[in-house]
Amino acid sequence: MRDEVSYSSNNTTLLTTAITVLGLNVVLMLVKLGVGYVGNSYALIADGVESASDIFISVVTWGGFLLSLKPADENHPFGHGKIESLVGILSGMALMGAAIAIAVFSIQEIRSPHAVPEWYTLPVLIMVVFTKELLFRKVIGLTEENFDSRALEGDAWHHRSDALTSAAAAIGISIALIGGKEWAAADDWAALVACVIIFTNAFRIIKMSLHDALDGKVATSLVKALREEAGRHPQVCLIEKCRVRKSGPGYFVEIHVQVDGSMSIFDGHALGHEVKDHLVAQFPSLLDVTVHLEPFESK
Repeated sequence: MRDEVSYSSNNTTLLTTAITVLGLNVVLMLVKLGVGYVGNSYALIADGVESASDIFISVVTWGGFLLSLKPADENHPFGHGKIESLVGILSGMALMGAAIAIAVFSIQEIRSPHAVPEWYTLPVLIMVVFTKELLFRKVIGLTEENFDSRALEGDAWHHRSDALTSAAAAIGISIALIGGKEWAAADDWAALVACVIIFTNAFRIIKMSLHDALDGKVATSLVKALREEAGRHPQVCLIEKCRVRKSGPGYFVEIHVQVDGSMSIFDGHALGHEVKDHLVAQFPSLLDVTVHLEPFESK
């Protein structure tokens, strides 16, 4: 099981990343609201309001993810990993809600003619797009390289949703600046297109989080690799079963191996530990491995 030292190390790294991400989000929110108000950009103001909700969701997401990394205790012998799946569902629902809210606001703005935004709102939006895309890549990188986390994936997509809506607004403002007042609603039409992308990814995150929460099937490639590595032990005759369930960013494994039926209990116990230690060494994401021994039956 993950020990306290590992938990503390992960906690420190993730906390530093979380504080950095949240700090940048607060700065961007204030810039969006301020420039949007002065520059007559309703899209930028809406983007700033949506960023404010993102800050709250990010606090919940990162807090929940850090809790999911806590080691097992007396009341939670299998750890706290399921918190991560629950937070992933919450993050996906919040992302879906943001997409709907932006779509409703965009439709209202399309139906209500408004003035053309000031030119200086455009470079601000471009800056927001690049910053948000960098945040997306930073958080999604943690997910892909260190933690297989639906919660962090959801938070990453909150940043990309900001980048998409800001990019849509930038395109729309560019069209409005070139075309004049008749094209003032172009940024709202572009935002509607971005909402479809955001909503689709929110649905995918919720679906995957529910799958993990219900101990759904993990990647076939992982199960295959576990079976192959366990089968490398010279005294393992056959791998009968291998069941894996996801818990937070880690996995619990139950594997049934067939061995010589005449093996003593003492030797079988030692073999089981050798198989477990080998798998844990090869796959750092494993939280625990249970090895069942079965007598080998040749066919």
